[in-house]
Amino acid sequence: MDPLTHALASFTLQRAAFPRLSRSATIAVVLAGTTADVDLCSTYFGPSAYLSFHRTYFHSLLAALVFSLLVTVLFFFLKPKNPERQISRATIFAAALAVALLHPILDLCQTTGVELLWPFSSHRFALDWLPSLDLWVLGILLAGILLPLLSGLVTEEIGARRKGPRGRLGATLASVALILYLGVRVVFHGDAIAALESRTYRGELAHKVAAFAESNSPFRWHGIVETERALHDVEVPVGPGADFDPGSAVTTYKPEPTPALDAARNSSVASRFLQLARFPKATVEQTSTGFHVILRAFPYSRDSGLRVQALIDTDPSGKILSGELAWISSSHDFP
Repeated sequence: MDPLTHALASFTLQRAAFPRLSRSATIAVVLAGTTADVDLCSTYFGPSAYLSFHRTYFHSLLAALVFSLLVTVLFFFLKPKNPERQISRATIFAAALAVALLHPILDLCQTTGVELLWPFSSHRFALDWLPSLDLWVLGILLAGILLPLLSGLVTEEIGARRKGPRGRLGATLASVALILYLGVRVVFHGDAIAALESRTYRGELAHKVAAFAESNSPFRWHGIVETERALHDVEVPVGPGADFDPGSAVTTYKPEPTPALDAARNSSVASRFLQLARFPKATVEQTSTGFHVILRAFPYSRDSGLRVQALIDTDPSGKILSGELAWISSSHDFP
């Protein structure tokens, strides 16, 4: 999820479950729910740093616990202006931990994956239920925050008394709506996977499939299918009256095996890249000194942004001459 969505989700959860926190505690709790996205700064240090840090250490369960403790420690040194309204540090810790855990849970529902169990495991978990920017999630959270504000202004204008903490009802309703929306996404994702697995593509059976969410509609999914000889990129409509056409898939054929390609895939640079690329696509170009091999992640999303590719050069016999990780625009067309 983008940082704005994480901030709104953290604020919504705090309002719904811990509505009596002070303003300073609320700010600290929201900070605990968004700090994990500091790993986005790794993009400024190159693609290698990006692969190492993005959605890894800071998105683990251990990091969520650390962020919560750091936020709570601050309130051991801050004295409240009104001691009678002081919130216990246990409540602040519980609120901080809840929103800190919400961050990796939301990212778990996307395609990039998160290392939830770091440092015990480097495995990335990804459920593919939500896009990186979900306009429906953003709308639900904004409605849960802004509509109660407008309602509160009207209530104060007519002099009516407000019952309960400000904004709690709206935040609770937004939380429920978000859970229901996610449930719809889960069901539709299962339908998309079933549709992809039940068809053939250019006469071949699917070996591996994935369905990725589109930002603007839960009824449209982006399917990737790997067969023996090719990768297929196809739109998958779901829901009532949906008609999935596997013949509309854009097919990209895999290169023939060669010593240069085998050597490139076994290189240290490629090994790092292939740990994260769910649908790797190789391109082999002949050069004056041998072969130039490009490894890219097949485009499982049409969102704009930067991605990493592996570039490996070999001599004619397949000996590795050089290798590096480099950026590539996600809008780049695959050969």
